[in-house]
Amino acid sequence: MSTFDLIIAEDNPKDFEFLEQLLQDSDLGKFSIARAANGQAALELALEAETPLVISDIQMPEMNGIDFAKALWEQKPQARIVFWSQFKDEMYVRSLLKIVPPETVYGYILKSNPKNRIASAVVTVLVDEQCWIDPEVRKVQGRTGHSQTALSDIEFEALIDISLGLTDNLIAQRRYLSRRGVQSRLNSLYNKLCIDQEQFQAEKVGDAFNPRNRAVSVALHRGLINPFELKHEEEELQKWLTQFKKRHKIGV
Repeated sequence: MSTFDLIIAEDNPKDFEFLEQLLQDSDLGKFSIARAANGQAALELALEAETPLVISDIQMPEMNGIDFAKALWEQKPQARIVFWSQFKDEMYVRSLLKIVPPETVYGYILKSNPKNRIASAVVTVLVDEQCWIDPEVRKVQGRTGHSQTALSDIEFEALIDISLGLTDNLIAQRRYLSRRGVQSRLNSLYNKLCIDQEQFQAEKVGDAFNPRNRAVSVALHRGLINPFELKHEEEELQKWLTQFKKRHKIGV
């Protein structure tokens, strides 16, 4: 690297100070450290290095840790990244599994771990060049990789749409589908989230769920969606709505 050996992508100053001190007390104490307050800044720094070494938070402004890793690995698949986060949300694990290049070394450690485990995970990935995945994250990976519980891309897309409150008609317009196509996607989503079984059981006692609302509730509990990322999805929706209104001359 030019003037640093290791990049910490972290927008929270206290978390950065904690990690910096932890590294100084570990086998990585000999490394010089650069801080990036968001994924975009981390990407600019990392692209200067031949083999970038990075510890990255996941929820960050401007560019989150997953998007940062995707952009970096596209240009430098040899980059080694340790994701450290307080979240084990399935949406992040799902996204991460789709972007890791073959034979790339990376890690995922939860911030709730004790100091020695965090330090061990970082050393394992950045020094020993071996993958290290938090046991709690491995459980989520197992669910994400199981054909009966993992959402396909179109099922996840349907989940985002109903989480944003879109009607069947608007989903059909946005995704270029017929209403029957929308219903097919939603039914497939409900099956994956076991909504149909829950509703059948509830109907026996005369108390059925609203499948749309129930799907969002189950997804929030599983970590398939979260408020932080839904804010980004809302911004994308507003961009699409602006173009939709222009095309159909609504409010013009």
